[in-house]
Amino acid sequence: MNATVFIAPTGPGLARATRQADDTWSVETMLPELDVRSLAVDPHHPDTLLAGTQGRGLWRSTDRGATWHPHALDGQIVKSIAVSRAVPGLMAAGTKPPHVFLSRDGGATWHELEAFRRIRSRRLWFSPAEAPGTAYVLGLALSPVDPDVIVVGIEAGATVASFDGGQTWTNHIPGSIRDCHSLIFHTTDGNRVYEAGGSGAGAAFSHDGGRTWQQAGEGMDRHYGWAVAADPAEPDLWYASTSPGPRKAHQAGHAEAHIYRARGGGPWQKLGGGLPDPLMDMPYALLTDPRAPGHLYAGLHGGAVWFSADHGDHWEPLPVCLPQIDKTMIALFG
Repeated sequence: MNATVFIAPTGPGLARATRQADDTWSVETMLPELDVRSLAVDPHHPDTLLAGTQGRGLWRSTDRGATWHPHALDGQIVKSIAVSRAVPGLMAAGTKPPHVFLSRDGGATWHELEAFRRIRSRRLWFSPAEAPGTAYVLGLALSPVDPDVIVVGIEAGATVASFDGGQTWTNHIPGSIRDCHSLIFHTTDGNRVYEAGGSGAGAAFSHDGGRTWQQAGEGMDRHYGWAVAADPAEPDLWYASTSPGPRKAHQAGHAEAHIYRARGGGPWQKLGGGLPDPLMDMPYALLTDPRAPGHLYAGLHGGAVWFSADHGDHWEPLPVCLPQIDKTMIALFG
């Protein structure tokens, strides 16, 4: 088990759990004045983290989350952040209302991708999750090999993509999820993209870099998806967390959720091996370790973190509990 730091929003504020030399964990809370909505790690500078906030833009840490400072996009509601593995310094931010901003210098300067405003279907985008119903960019993924490929998921309305660095955009791509909750590329394979959402499918995937999509296969008996993850060594091996619906998923102690595993298009296998059945707190985070195939972490809404070293066949609770995990979590390794 290689994780040494977990960081999660607690609504408001952040919690940071740090593994000590004796394998115990210390937990501290910070930034109670911030409502943090998104988190990301810079893969080229793994001590550097970004946090997107509700109305206070991007905040940045260069010491593994120990301290934070205002960074950019002040005044923006930043719902999602993606940092490129293909090109150092390239990063994107998605906001509410639904706009996409890009930086090519590590966040020092940003510009809006204005063509995103001209997507035909955006007049139909609407989210019942937050009054007054304004949609937002909740899924945002940059290709690990091609800096021109950007995939964006809206809560709620569409999954769209650009293959020319944001100059032009598709409309909603058939087979992808209209109510996107999470969206990731594989860490090294630019053809594999994975998505979880709430429009009835639960999860969807692409084998051609986001150009075409198909929804998850058989074996999943609940279809409100939230988190996805993929094994670093096997791009066709991926995971999703799902609940029967939004009211259960987001109500503490009532999620009735499962974590599933699939290869390619399925069938899905419900994971057990020590996990509660069902999980009554939603697994808002599924994380894999890029350097350790088979390792999988699940962060639950109530703050518990579970770990599997064998692709989810067997699980153990880690001796750490954050005050809460509000919709997302990141991990630092080594």
